[in-house]
Amino acid sequence: MAGYRRQLYRDDAVVLRVQKLGESDRIITLLTRRHGRLRAVARGIRRTTSKFGARLEPFGHVDLQLAGDPKGNLGSSLHTVSQVEGIDLYGKRFLGDYPRYTAASAIAETAERLTPVEREPSLRLFQLTVGALKALSRGEHATTLVLDAYLLRGMALAGWAPALIACAVCGTPGRHRAFSVPAGGAVCPDCRPPGAAHPAPATIDLMSALTTGDWVIADATETGVRRECSGLVAAHLQWHLERALRSLPLVDRGSSAAGTVPPPGGAGAAMLRPHGDVEAGADGASRERAE
Repeated sequence: MAGYRRQLYRDDAVVLRVQKLGESDRIITLLTRRHGRLRAVARGIRRTTSKFGARLEPFGHVDLQLAGDPKGNLGSSLHTVSQVEGIDLYGKRFLGDYPRYTAASAIAETAERLTPVEREPSLRLFQLTVGALKALSRGEHATTLVLDAYLLRGMALAGWAPALIACAVCGTPGRHRAFSVPAGGAVCPDCRPPGAAHPAPATIDLMSALTTGDWVIADATETGVRRECSGLVAAHLQWHLERALRSLPLVDRGSSAAGTVPPPGGAGAAMLRPHGDVEAGADGASRERAE
């Protein structure tokens, strides 16, 4: 539009993903407090003289000034980052910790999948994402518990919460032994479909505790129960997303404590690349680099 001057506005955001653009720029995918998920170009960020430095790396909570129409009605759908200040750069604490880094990657990918429409405000999901990254950085709870709590609460915000205290089909109250992802959660004997899982009662209790934030119960659970819970949560989420999360298979669920040694580059490293090493064309579309 002739004479159009881009509007400036401020918001705070979580950095979900970064993509290379051209020789020195990046496209930053952000989950903002007031404007939902959006993408913005950081000009010259890959130069050593960049004014942005390392503040626009994945998992950081930042305060931004952006140039563009907040409602997306005018100009390009890609906004431009003009200023950025770090509020809490959680990603720096995960660099040498493979379990926490992969869990944070799964959180960021889930947040992006749960916001399919750009610029649609999602304050509760933003707060949930910041809280999960903060909990991971503090290390007060097992990495897998923080991740599963985030996934369960994120599904609740999307309207996909699994039924845990009543039958998902007929609504009969009680703690039922069978669990069916297609049916929507726990099911009674009369409604149990073929192929339903039969998790341990402690697994259903753990899912309920993570949903409500009862960390006393969650922290006291055994490793086997946590693994079974993680499997049900991941299956339930991906059923509703109708697409697998690339980062979930890489999450280290072998122990409750955070690890310190990242694995060598390979298939796992390639799968994680969308959060830090993806080429983007002039239209902003992602393109994997040929090895």
